[in-house]
Amino acid sequence: MTTLAVQRREEAGPKAGALRRAGTLPAVVYGAHQEATPIAVDAKAFGKALTSAGESTIVSLEGLGAPLPTLIHEVDLDPITHLPRHVDFYAVTKGQKVEVAVPLSFVGESPALKAGASLVKVLYEIEIEADPMNLPHEIEVDTEALAIGDQIHAKDLTLPAGVTLITDPEEVIVLMQEVTEEVVEEAPADLSAIEVEGKSKEESTETETTEAVE
Repeated sequence: MTTLAVQRREEAGPKAGALRRAGTLPAVVYGAHQEATPIAVDAKAFGKALTSAGESTIVSLEGLGAPLPTLIHEVDLDPITHLPRHVDFYAVTKGQKVEVAVPLSFVGESPALKAGASLVKVLYEIEIEADPMNLPHEIEVDTEALAIGDQIHAKDLTLPAGVTLITDPEEVIVLMQEVTEEVVEEAPADLSAIEVEGKSKEESTETETTEAVE
């Protein structure tokens, strides 16, 4: 579990732009049993929490009284800098299952790759349902045994106990395919012959036309 220090954000306090210039992110935390509360969090600390926890691992917010278990629900990014400019935290309740997208981690190297095959990753995350306290940080996809033509579907993944798959079980996660070389047509070696031949045809046509007129 990742811990993140936050503080309540008063409406009469600094505006969002001023907070960001000071290195602080405006945010809000809400949930089924949590009233929407404006908060502020250090931008650098949040960046580290986002990297380590992602959006599928519990982040415990400190500074609002008792520690509050949450999930990073939505991160609004600046369209130019791509840096976070606002964050939504969703307060979870122990024992109440949640649906989240969990990233996939691809492990193992198939011998088919050395033979020139290509590993095609179709999905990079799947939807699951679980108790928030038992959410996996990621789910491994073992590709070592894949041969050319093989596929791994969502239903083939090994999920931790208490985790239910929400993604369509028939969805393809990854596949191994043979790489076919594109045939490139080579240009004729003697281009001058083509030009001469072309001229000959034109001259022949002109001769036939002249004879017909006569």
